[in-house]
Amino acid sequence: MNSNILNPVSHIRAFGDIVALLTKHKSLTWEMTKRELTDKYAGQVFGTAWIIGHPVILMAVYIFVFCFIFRAKVGGTPDMPFNYPVYLLSGLIPWLAFQEVINKSCSAITSNSSLVKQIIFPIEILPVKGVIASFAGMAVTIIILASYTLIIYGYLPWTYALLPVLIFFQGLCMMGFAYILSAVGAFLRDIKDFVQVFCLAGIYVMPIFFLPAWVPLVCKPILYINPFSYMVWCYQDVLYFGRFEHPWAWPIFILGSLISFYIGYWGFSKLKVFLGNVL
Repeated sequence: MNSNILNPVSHIRAFGDIVALLTKHKSLTWEMTKRELTDKYAGQVFGTAWIIGHPVILMAVYIFVFCFIFRAKVGGTPDMPFNYPVYLLSGLIPWLAFQEVINKSCSAITSNSSLVKQIIFPIEILPVKGVIASFAGMAVTIIILASYTLIIYGYLPWTYALLPVLIFFQGLCMMGFAYILSAVGAFLRDIKDFVQVFCLAGIYVMPIFFLPAWVPLVCKPILYINPFSYMVWCYQDVLYFGRFEHPWAWPIFILGSLISFYIGYWGFSKLKVFLGNVL
């Protein structure tokens, strides 16, 4: 595998395999994605409204804590064009989708053991359906942020046009993590607890709630070591700064997404033949 990580042909081949699989089983993928969205809230009073409610409530809580309790303020200058809520949400939105995917992925195989044991079932769909489903909540939160920005400031940055590019590569990255975590989760059930702790703590070592300039010099390397910081910086460029404020973050994020996708899919392909035996 090592010799293929940076080989673009390998990445294209892996991506082509996924596209071919999802195209062949598009009806099944769509139905399982809908079930992913609806079954979680089946029997609840508000039902699928929680698809919107969960991210909106989380965003409201973070804005309340950091804007009204800690009174964090940015904006009003050419370098920082919008206020703090826009800054916070521009980095928080992609991370909420990402953490949802990696949390669900840990049990994507174990919670569908009956399907995995069926020889004819394409188990590659199981991690992917969670990735596709996560974009529903993400789309809602982006629309809310765009509406807020448009109402308060009367315009949206031109960089919003780059959103499809970011979403595409984030999707690849999430699929890579979903594949490897779902496969490893079948062998190591504790992985879900490690991931939950990482999601709770990891958000505070990314430049979401604070500007890098606020971080003490001795702690700044933590931001750059964290690979998710580069995803956040790219989204901040698009949704907040309206320019390439972090141009070096883009190639790192794109290359990292491709590598994550390839390693995740490669690992899943190697482990999937053993999954039926450990369930």
